Amino acid sequence: MLYKTSIDESQLPEGYDLTGGKGGYPATEGFLTFGSSGLLYQSNKLMYDRNTDTLWHQMWGTPAFGPLVGSGIELERLPVTLTTWEAWYAEHPNTQVMDFDTGYVRDYRVGVAYAEYFDSQDTMFPVWQLNNALPTKSWVFTQLIDDQPKAYPLSVLEDELVVNDTLAGQDLVIIHEDGGHGARAYVRGEHTFSPASEDTTTVIKDETGERWQVTEDALVSEDGEELSRLPGHMAYWFGWYQFYPQTLIYGQP
Repeated sequence: MLYKTSIDESQLPEGYDLTGGKGGYPATEGFLTFGSSGLLYQSNKLMYDRNTDTLWHQMWGTPAFGPLVGSGIELERLPVTLTTWEAWYAEHPNTQVMDFDTGYVRDYRVGVAYAEYFDSQDTMFPVWQLNNALPTKSWVFTQLIDDQPKAYPLSVLEDELVVNDTLAGQDLVIIHEDGGHGARAYVRGEHTFSPASEDTTTVIKDETGERWQVTEDALVSEDGEELSRLPGHMAYWFGWYQFYPQTLIYGQP
């Protein structure tokens, strides 16, 4: 669990481990700060807030057990980028990198802790609610708009590169992270987008052929129009389905 603190906001990038997901929430929600409890709920790690010792669902962003259950608090979802170091560094050469040598005995190098699990198609613990619409541990990029969840199979995004869709009345575009293991979602307004080249990491084009820059915060047209980014999380299919069994699946009825 990592904290990124800036002058005006703290952010909490989250890894869901056994459910495969990556998401993010503000680290300060009413001045709460969070840590990892080491506990699981349906293979999904529970975090806790240090103020009240309440356990929180990472997938839902809501209190699970403790004093804040029933408080109505729900953490705001943030956009998260899952990409390669090469692609990230090319766009952000001033990035600071956390040292793997933390001073603790545990080896934090990438893949060391769960390498066998990530390479396997099996879950570590029994899953009581499975759905065979997709392979159990296939990757999905997920959207949640006005309580309507939808899963976009990463394999489909890799083929289509740019997906124009509408979810809960919101017109959106999802762009595959070229060379990476994820995607980004943006409001698309009245536009219809398509790849400008095989590399969709930095540029796409609209229905008129105008090119748009793909940035972390927005799509930006040549004349300065901006379309904001939408929150989106990566997860294994089985992990997403356990928490959102009513989910839609892109490309399926």
